[in-house]
Amino acid sequence: MTSSADRLDSLNDKRVVRIHPGARSWSETLTELLEHRELLYFLTWRDVKVRYKQTVLGTAWAVLQPLTMMVIFSLFFGRLAKMPSNGVSYPLFALAALVPWQFFAHSLGESSNSLVQNERLVTKTYLPRLILPMSSLGSGLLDFAISFALLLTLVLIGGIVPGLTALTIPLFLLLATVTALGLGLWLAALNVQYRDVRYTLAFLTQIWLFMTPIAYPSSLVPARWQAVYGLNPMAGVVEGFRWALLGTPTPSFRLLGASSSGAVLLLISGFWYFRRMERTFADTI
Repeated sequence: MTSSADRLDSLNDKRVVRIHPGARSWSETLTELLEHRELLYFLTWRDVKVRYKQTVLGTAWAVLQPLTMMVIFSLFFGRLAKMPSNGVSYPLFALAALVPWQFFAHSLGESSNSLVQNERLVTKTYLPRLILPMSSLGSGLLDFAISFALLLTLVLIGGIVPGLTALTIPLFLLLATVTALGLGLWLAALNVQYRDVRYTLAFLTQIWLFMTPIAYPSSLVPARWQAVYGLNPMAGVVEGFRWALLGTPTPSFRLLGASSSGAVLLLISGFWYFRRMERTFADTI
């Protein structure tokens, strides 16, 4: 039989692993995310399956939503308000903006609620918390792919053949993704502490929609205000999609520069705030 002294020695020989509440640098965070890339994949796939589980229409919702909004915008803004559309048919003008906008709105909503909806993962186990809002964005890419295929089909039916400018679409999609992730990190962290965020998000999204040139072209904004107006990153995304697919006038450099700067600022500040509050998530949620 082993003595108590022997058992004590064996316990002292065991290693103690300490898990710290959050990475301490950008490089550590990126390394940690790479190490958990398979978890990011499975969480993204889980969100996709949960979203369409027990639905009658399934992925058809990704087509019906932008089509319905296109009809509404065309009726009220195109026909009744006679809104200009840069020389293209108003339905295509609206749809080219609604497709990236709905990707952004969906990604923002899902990422903002990602921590609260995954309370057990946050409190019962350790994982890089950044994976949760990131996986929410990944699930929205499926809807975007479906709705973008619809948009491209209608553009070709409408007699418009996109040129080489269509190759810039991934850049504008990246801009929308960065914007949604940056703001989503802010709102996800705030939502843990203040549950009002989930109720104000729909209101915020509605206001943002009308501040973005979806129903109207950005050319209606005076040139001296283009840089200020472009601080809304989705303004650059929407105008970029129209230019790349429909051949509308090239967005101004002021608009695109301000949109890119605004998106990067949102991402950096959102990442900073998320990391700052990360150590309190498990206790607060």
